[in-house]
Amino acid sequence: MGVTIPRPSVVLDEQLCFSLYRTSRALTALYRPLLDQLGITYPQYLVLMALWEQDDQTVRELSDRVDLDAGTMSPMLKRMAALELVTRERSAADERQVRIRLTEAGYALKRSACGVSAALLEALAFDADRITELQQELDEVLQRVSSRIPRRAA
Repeated sequence: MGVTIPRPSVVLDEQLCFSLYRTSRALTALYRPLLDQLGITYPQYLVLMALWEQDDQTVRELSDRVDLDAGTMSPMLKRMAALELVTRERSAADERQVRIRLTEAGYALKRSACGVSAALLEALAFDADRITELQQELDEVLQRVSSRIPRRAA
């Protein structure tokens, strides 16, 4: 059996991209008050999660991990350093690289941040299997779309 391709449409509510956009905005709106209580933004939350998984990363590694460009990352990391959540230090091995490490305050925020994820799961009211399915489906969409985006020359 072949795949049935939907016919093209210009009806807004029939657009997958619009559904994804609205869902992303709704999830961000759900996160915002929880993250406001922690004094961080959603992109900062992503960086902290990446550092909780693996501390001591270069700006480039973090940028790749959370899918943010260096122009966004650098000022955000400066703000996070001003909040004393991370330290920024030139690499001894390569002074062109800046390494990012969690501070004690950055580590301590992890306990409070668990409530953010719990609130999202509670709001969705999906079981663990459904969450896994959704993540896999969205990862597949991302992979298919990403494979069609031309790579920029470095």
